[in-house]
Amino acid sequence: MPLSFVFRTIDLDGQTLRTAVRPGTSALPPLLIFNGIGANLELVLPFVKELDPDLEIIAFDVPGVGGSSTPSKPYRFPGLAKLAARMLDYLDYGQVNVIGVSWGGALAQQFAYDYPERCKKLILAATAAGAVMVPGKPKVLLRMASPRRYIQPSYGVQIAADIYGGAFRRDPKLATRHASKVRSGSKLGYYWQLFAGLGWTSIHWLHKIKQPTLVLAGDDDPIIPLVNMRLLAWRIPNSQLHVIDDGHLFLVTRAALVAPLVMEFLSEERKRAVIHPIPTPLAAPADESEDDLADEQPHENT
Repeated sequence: MPLSFVFRTIDLDGQTLRTAVRPGTSALPPLLIFNGIGANLELVLPFVKELDPDLEIIAFDVPGVGGSSTPSKPYRFPGLAKLAARMLDYLDYGQVNVIGVSWGGALAQQFAYDYPERCKKLILAATAAGAVMVPGKPKVLLRMASPRRYIQPSYGVQIAADIYGGAFRRDPKLATRHASKVRSGSKLGYYWQLFAGLGWTSIHWLHKIKQPTLVLAGDDDPIIPLVNMRLLAWRIPNSQLHVIDDGHLFLVTRAALVAPLVMEFLSEERKRAVIHPIPTPLAAPADESEDDLADEQPHENT
């Protein structure tokens, strides 16, 4: 990765996390990235390259992935959200903006819900509300249930078009380039990630997420069908949906298109509603009686 990133492996009560921070000078809060299942932080590099170079970026490998240690017991999403908050404490960050991709989108929802004071804005990319969702094709989900594509890169290249869709269907070389950035974690770590989301859903508290939220969806996503993104945008009060003409990994394959959308969303400030003063009634002509004026005035319901 570029030398502008500062890599640190930190220890949080026996759990080591590999982190990468790209320092920035922007007035915007840093952007914390929650990556997809089994994905090491290097896989978001194409997207990060397209963002404003002044924007501070925080990325990390979740437990059991990339350079982070595999825990002896699995985390659930609330535990992982707490771990992320502790990581921010360790790295001396307060409030951040958050983007979550696929599996990481579920973790991003949990973090925004559990730590609203630390999450200013939320971006959800190619993700869903957990167990309450419209699933992808069984063949695709079966392949996603195994870490084989990360452990055996040639297999990942072979199935990329089927599981990622979009640009991977049109350009076979994309799969090879994507596989070259994979840093395999442990099989157990992958299964622990699957366990984190087992039976989990956010559907019953999505309406309590008050942060401005950008929902990004691919229109050819075999893993997370588009209807799930529409559900998120419908349930989260202060949200907007943007559909990308691509597949599951549009954040990487369409980075040059998506990054400006993200920067615009992060930069915009919500304006207060303008309340115009009620016009002052004109003085009544002298020849009209007070009783006539009273009859002409609209009545207010009490």
